[in-house]
Amino acid sequence: MRWQLFLSLAVSLLSTPPALAHGVAIAHRQTSAIEIRATYDNGDPMSNAQVVVYAPNNPAEPWLKGTTTEKGTFAFVPDRKMQGAWDVKVRQSGHGDLISIPVENAETASSQQTQAGNRWQGGNYTPLQKAIMAALGVWGFIGTGLFFARNKSNNS
Repeated sequence: MRWQLFLSLAVSLLSTPPALAHGVAIAHRQTSAIEIRATYDNGDPMSNAQVVVYAPNNPAEPWLKGTTTEKGTFAFVPDRKMQGAWDVKVRQSGHGDLISIPVENAETASSQQTQAGNRWQGGNYTPLQKAIMAALGVWGFIGTGLFFARNKSNNS
């Protein structure tokens, strides 16, 4: 009887389509300006999302407000006199995220740009990370099912 219950539970869990929720990932790169790219977890761009930039010297008051492009990008030129972490918040329809971007003085920034090669930093999980998380989730379901399906008379 227990195996039938376990089998029906396993079949129902495996045949149920996964819930599609939107997580958000924000990546950035520094050129002469700072460009951000906001996407949902599935890779779709956050088109026309609200962007709020906070300066390091006043993190409570917005320094700049704007919206992303159709491709989910937004660029701004920070005041290089204000060194520290610039916080950028992107929101759309209840989904959003915050990224903190370190900005140094002009000399340090140019050497960092050369080293980084204008690559996007931050952002989504890699495919390997996603596969590992999925495998651990499946293993958790199997382990839980086996725990409840064990024969309790052998443990006494």
